[in-house]
Amino acid sequence: MSQIRIAVLANAGGVGKTTLVSNLAYILSQHQVSVALLDLDPQRSLDTFCGLPEVSPEHSTVGLLSENFSTWNLTQPWEIDNIALCQSHPQLSKTAQEIVTRKRGEYILADRLDDYPLPHQVVLFDCPATFGTLCENAIAAATHLLIPLQLEAKAVAGLNDLVEKVIDLSKALKLKPRPPIMGIVPSLYNKDLAIHRQYAEELPEIAQMLGTKAYPTIRLSTEFKNACAFGLPLRKYRPGHLANSDFTELTNDIIQLVKASSN
Repeated sequence: MSQIRIAVLANAGGVGKTTLVSNLAYILSQHQVSVALLDLDPQRSLDTFCGLPEVSPEHSTVGLLSENFSTWNLTQPWEIDNIALCQSHPQLSKTAQEIVTRKRGEYILADRLDDYPLPHQVVLFDCPATFGTLCENAIAAATHLLIPLQLEAKAVAGLNDLVEKVIDLSKALKLKPRPPIMGIVPSLYNKDLAIHRQYAEELPEIAQMLGTKAYPTIRLSTEFKNACAFGLPLRKYRPGHLANSDFTELTNDIIQLVKASSN
C-alpha cells in the first residue's frame, strides 16, 4: 500500500489552514483512516488546535529534521488511537535556516518518511504560511498538495503565483511524479459578503485554468474558534453543527485516494 502524503500550503497566514488540517484528520479517523500529522509551522498552531502543551525540541519536528534523528516522537491528539502528531517547536525556525546548508536539505523530510516509515495511511503536513525551506521539504515529501484560500482580493490574486511557485519548485527538485494539487479549498466563507459570493462562483473556473478543482466552501463560524479554545475539532466539539458537512467532499476524495493506493 502506498501512503498518501498531503502538504497543506497557503500563500498567507490566517486562511484557515490549521483548521482544515485538524478537522480533516479527525473526520478521516472517524472513517477508520489512520492519520499522522506533522506540524511544520514554528508557530505551533496545530498543537494549539489539538490542545497540547509545548514539547522539548528533540521531541518535535525539530528533532525529526535533525541530523541525529533515530526514532519518531508522536503524541496522540484527542486520545484517538489512529491519529498521531509530531508536534512543532519555536526552534523550528532556526532548524529551517540550518538545513539549507545540509546535503539533500530539501529532501530531509522525504528521506525521514522513507527511512523511518510511519504505519499511517495518510500523512498531513501543516506548513508555515511563509514559502521557504520547510514548505520545500513538505512538497518534496508529498504525494498531493492542498491549498486553502481565503476569498479576498489579495489571496485570490496571489493564487496563480503560488501555483507557479509550486510547479517551478517541483521541476527544480526533479520530483517524479510531481505531486498534483488535488484542489483549492475556499475557507472562512461569509455568505453575507458579496465579494465572497462572487469569488466562490468564479473559483471553479479559476481552478480549472490552474489544472485543479475547487472544493465547496468552508464557512466562517465562531464555533471553529470555540472548538479550538477547547483543543477540539468541530465534529468532536459540536457533532451536529452544519459546518461539519463542509469537509465531506474533500474527505471523500482522500478516502478514495487511500482505497486506490491499497489496490
